[in-house]
Amino acid sequence: MDRDTVEPSVTTMPGKRAREWAEYHRDVAATSTYVYDFVWDITDDAEGPFVTDVDDNVLLDFTSHVAAAPLGYNNPKIMDRMAEFDLVDPTKIAGQDFYLSDGSDPGESSLPGPTELMHLLTDVTSHYGMDTVFLSNSGAEAVENAIKVCYDNSGGGKYGITFDGAFHGRTLGALSLNRSKSVYRKHFPEIPGVHDVPFCDDAGDDPAACSCGFFVDGGETSVLREKLHPKRGHVDAEEVSYLIMEPIQGEGGYRFPSEAFMREVADLCSEYDIPLIADEIQSGLGRTGEMWGSDHYAVEPDIITAAKGARVGATIGREDLFPDERARLSSTWGAGDIVASMQGVFTLEAIQEHDLLANAVARGEQFQETLTDADPDGVADVRGKGLMLGVEFESQELRDDVQHEALTDGLLTLSCGYDVLRILPPLDVTEREIGIGTDMLLDAIEEAA
Repeated sequence: MDRDTVEPSVTTMPGKRAREWAEYHRDVAATSTYVYDFVWDITDDAEGPFVTDVDDNVLLDFTSHVAAAPLGYNNPKIMDRMAEFDLVDPTKIAGQDFYLSDGSDPGESSLPGPTELMHLLTDVTSHYGMDTVFLSNSGAEAVENAIKVCYDNSGGGKYGITFDGAFHGRTLGALSLNRSKSVYRKHFPEIPGVHDVPFCDDAGDDPAACSCGFFVDGGETSVLREKLHPKRGHVDAEEVSYLIMEPIQGEGGYRFPSEAFMREVADLCSEYDIPLIADEIQSGLGRTGEMWGSDHYAVEPDIITAAKGARVGATIGREDLFPDERARLSSTWGAGDIVASMQGVFTLEAIQEHDLLANAVARGEQFQETLTDADPDGVADVRGKGLMLGVEFESQELRDDVQHEALTDGLLTLSCGYDVLRILPPLDVTEREIGIGTDMLLDAIEEAA
């Protein structure tokens, strides 16, 4: 496959073999969130956003596996580096009970593993004063450990604060913080003491004109400020262990916060000394054109949770926040996936060495300008930062129809929120590839309409 010339090519999507594979998989798999019967053929050609399925369809994948494959498929920026190593067994070790090395001196390892990944993660969070990392297996675990760190640090603070539309994962602790779809939480027990407030995404950035309910009294104060007020409020700020937020909401609908809202959150966290956890699992690692979504705003996170693009879960913060009691935090596999850690290192290095932050900005602007200039019927909004892009439709039905039409033509997309299509190309997506993708999406919108 020549990435510079390949084009999507589809006969039937999904095809006969894909349907058979999906049915065979579902025979033993618990019901989950499979969006459609796309079955990647790992033995066939794939590079960057282009991938071949089991029916020989060549598709353009603008999901990046929900941002978990930030450079797409078989990207030489990753694969060429990994090919240099003779991997050993086990490739997963009990990494918070044992260390590993390639025999070289510390800091000079030729085989980057968990230790090197943690050092890189502290490098790219050093502007927030972060110097400590706890690795885990997933984003949900990264969130679980973040709130555990904060509960421990507070010495028993019983409250947490989250936001309407939030999604932080599917473990019980993380579920307690979710305020998006009810299907995630119903019938499950929750951590007590978690309060929620509106997430303000008003485009006008004028507190006096706020329509979401976060700012009140003509913009003079906010719901959060009133909750924490020492005389009028009903939440004692001294008992708040953390405030957790996605700098840009993902599952909730690709909602981009107003600057005024973020300033208010930052001011209140500072005023009441409340640790701010930034959930950067989808918005982090260059996706928005900055290393972290938080970098666009006035907030100063105390803890960052990362995963997806990092290839492992990571809870990053300052040493003074983390418990110093041994075994207070631990996980058998948490810091022991050698291959995933290596991929995380090479991903971070590729972002820096190939200027992929600038590429994300340029290609994201290209996508937004193309869709906005075309002004297709049924599209209510096109928004994004970098390559974290959302297309909002006038109805959920139209969104779903567009996603289906795009799939049948060979463009993979994902939904989020109520009526939003999310677009997540690889961070090194090219001008040509964005052009192909926008043409396919516009065709799908026209077909659906």
